[in-house]
Amino acid sequence: MPFALGQRWISDTESELGLGTVVQIEGRMVTLLFPATGENRMFSRSEAPLTRVIFNPGDTVESGEGWSITINEVEEKNQLVIYHGIHSDTQENVSLRETMLSHNIRFNKPQDRLFAGQIDRLERFGVRYQCQLLRHKLATSDLLGQQGSRVGLIAHQQWIAHEVGRRYAPRVLLADEVGLGKTIEAGLIIHQQLLTGRAERILVIVPDTLRHQWLVEMLRRFNLRFSVFDEDRCVEAYADNDNPFYTEQLIICSLDLLRKKKRLEQALDADWDLMVVDEAHHLEWSEDAPSRAYQIVEALSEVVPGVLLLTATPDQLGHQSHFARLRLLDPDRFYDYDAFLAEESSYKDVAEAAEALSKDSKLPDTAINSLTELLSEKDIEPSIRLIQAKDVDSELQQAARQDLLQELLDRHGTEPRALP
Repeated sequence: MPFALGQRWISDTESELGLGTVVQIEGRMVTLLFPATGENRMFSRSEAPLTRVIFNPGDTVESGEGWSITINEVEEKNQLVIYHGIHSDTQENVSLRETMLSHNIRFNKPQDRLFAGQIDRLERFGVRYQCQLLRHKLATSDLLGQQGSRVGLIAHQQWIAHEVGRRYAPRVLLADEVGLGKTIEAGLIIHQQLLTGRAERILVIVPDTLRHQWLVEMLRRFNLRFSVFDEDRCVEAYADNDNPFYTEQLIICSLDLLRKKKRLEQALDADWDLMVVDEAHHLEWSEDAPSRAYQIVEALSEVVPGVLLLTATPDQLGHQSHFARLRLLDPDRFYDYDAFLAEESSYKDVAEAAEALSKDSKLPDTAINSLTELLSEKDIEPSIRLIQAKDVDSELQQAARQDLLQELLDRHGTEPRALP
């Protein structure tokens, strides 16, 4: 179609520019002005990626002045189009030259582009299709969330981050020795939870001396921009929101801030997805008189779905202290210290059964008896027969071993699919 001054065209590659007007034709080039954005584009007349905009009878179009016309007749005069029809407000017969069409008309919907003749080349569809396949592969990758952090991964850190980070609302106790990187593990888990959309609002509670250390580590290693909250920050944020904790998504604060009743009530009402508590072994607890710090974390753990407790090795500060931390993660499971001690007496059988399952040899009778007793509510006979059989594919046997091992972990950890 030949070009003429005043004609309206739309760019096939930049439909967001709106409706363009031919303002200059010179030699083999044509220039269009896109009034909606105020930009000019120059195209080759022979290969311009442009589509002529001509509406048909029955269409309703908008003028540049804001009123609309329902088209009854389309007239072409001097290579320009004039629309005749009914005014949408006054119902009078009116005419509208194409030069007076609204500049913001776009063809973004598939059917609009199809009817307007904006059809891409087949190879472009192939490129978009491959891009979508790649995006889906990345979005469903087991490594999503573990890439991009500036850390040298150690095997046990990578395993913990992969196992915990992929869960919904994880409630886990990280109790490595000092110096083995609990902060890195927590950062990897937080990073994966955020990137996979499992968590959006995260509260990190740390001792007052570690607030800025956490801030720097999260930014430098994981590019996570946390905000440090203290009393001054809460007062400053009050002007924007009645609850200052709603002004940020990622927050680091100390226990001292939450000792104030008002701040604790605001934190309880802030709809967190994940709470991280560093140095959790300092939360003193006894059945008769739990400390104020323990009561604060306990109240938050009851309303926050995900909880990560970072602490020293489990029994470093006494066995009762270890029970108190498990109680924060699962108060229904760990409700009584004496019952906890009684349950621990059976852990030897669980460990021996798990060790037998982790080997490639046949299960001894003692392990089979222990598994039958420990998993009494589940029919494990088919899995046992599969493991003990001689002429069975090794992959099937390994899958049966992993299934029984996972059943043990589900029943004897702090939560489903808990860490060993």
